[in-house]
Amino acid sequence: MPKIKSNSGARKRFKITASGRFKRGSANKRHLLTHKSAKRKHHLSGKTMVADVDQRSIARQLPYL
Repeated sequence: MPKIKSNSGARKRFKITASGRFKRGSANKRHLLTHKSAKRKHHLSGKTMVADVDQRSIARQLPYL
């Protein structure tokens, strides 16, 4: 059987945790930042977990993680 290719876009965007779940960066931190509060920008800077309904589809895109 040939190897399965990982989705290169997903490979750059998601990291796997020790429990096998995926974490991701937050959206809305790229531009138009002047009108957003410092508290909002600070909270957007961290990592967050991928939703439960999306875990399976990401795992399918990243077969060897």
